[in-house]
Amino acid sequence: MLTSLSSICLYRPLRTALFFSTHNLLSSPISSNTSLHICYCSSSSSTQVQIAPANVEQNEEQSIGVPKVDVLKQKLELLGIICDSSCVPGHYSNLLCPKCNGGQSLERSLSLYIVQKGDLARWRCFRTDCNWADKVFLEGKAGHNEVKKKEFQPFRQMTEEGLRLVPIGEKVTAYFNERKISEETLRRNAVMQLSNDVQRSKEDVIAFTYRHNGLLVGCKYRTLEKRFWTERGSDKILYGIDDINGAAEIIIVEGEIDKLSMEEAGFCNCVSAPGGGAGKNSPILPSMEKDTTFQYLWNCKQELDKVSRIILATDNDATGQALARALARRLGTNRCWQVSWPKKDEFSCFKDANEVLKYMGPDALRKVIESAEPYQLCISETETK
Repeated sequence: MLTSLSSICLYRPLRTALFFSTHNLLSSPISSNTSLHICYCSSSSSTQVQIAPANVEQNEEQSIGVPKVDVLKQKLELLGIICDSSCVPGHYSNLLCPKCNGGQSLERSLSLYIVQKGDLARWRCFRTDCNWADKVFLEGKAGHNEVKKKEFQPFRQMTEEGLRLVPIGEKVTAYFNERKISEETLRRNAVMQLSNDVQRSKEDVIAFTYRHNGLLVGCKYRTLEKRFWTERGSDKILYGIDDINGAAEIIIVEGEIDKLSMEEAGFCNCVSAPGGGAGKNSPILPSMEKDTTFQYLWNCKQELDKVSRIILATDNDATGQALARALARRLGTNRCWQVSWPKKDEFSCFKDANEVLKYMGPDALRKVIESAEPYQLCISETETK
């Protein structure tokens, strides 16, 4: 389970981890000459609400003005966000997203937060095929003139035709054959290439298609000379996320080719981080909204929460080890295991899954995964050396 950044609870369900519980305000009327100070104290089992009349005159900017909130809600309604009784300042609310309407399940996937002063609201839809996020101010501010508009841009589903993707050609097939990855594995993972008509250089560009619930939601490109870029508007998710749906044990690698390599060794329950790097190593984990480097984990939280054992098979270099540490902190070290890549020669070890597959074969790669050790034990041994 992804570790919540506001509470170190590894087994909290998706909705509880992503959205804080809402609290009801007192329904009794408040006179115009009375100022209240409302303090919320939340725990997993109870909520305390303390109300104290203010004896000292408060600045209007520091109090919750009900009329201000009403005006803010009217602006939200112009955007299609219909607020209910749970939409009170200082709390997260789950609402129906007007952009995607919650998909086929009509999920209340829009997380709305109104700040304590009641003069700003921000939101995000956590459905990966929508991911609509924005904010609106009580007073008009630059960048939010769209609040006056009632029409929305329709959601546009990515398609292979729209991205100008075509089946891989002989040159790309030969490239993967050299890396011991079969055409069957390429077909199953819908690996394609960018049409040469799109490029001026006419070079061959591999297209790793990212799919979620069977839908094309992103694409990452790679030239044979190892130049990378991502299609604009791609969802931030793990590569191969549909392959771990319902799996109790999974493997996480650092690149798309390593994910394909794991499949050659018989492991389909494997996903890849969409990009290398672990960001800054801070002793305090950032909040979910600010954890942008690992947004792909939060977007796949529903699938990851069901996993009981995670094997970290990141690259055998400083960047890869930093990524493993960052993943373990967010996923929970208690359910993480880590591989030790075999020796290449007297002075070095193999770097990743594809190197082991290419030079030692699928059986050797399978044994590496089966020999993974608990992450805590790996860290302890490293620290004692």
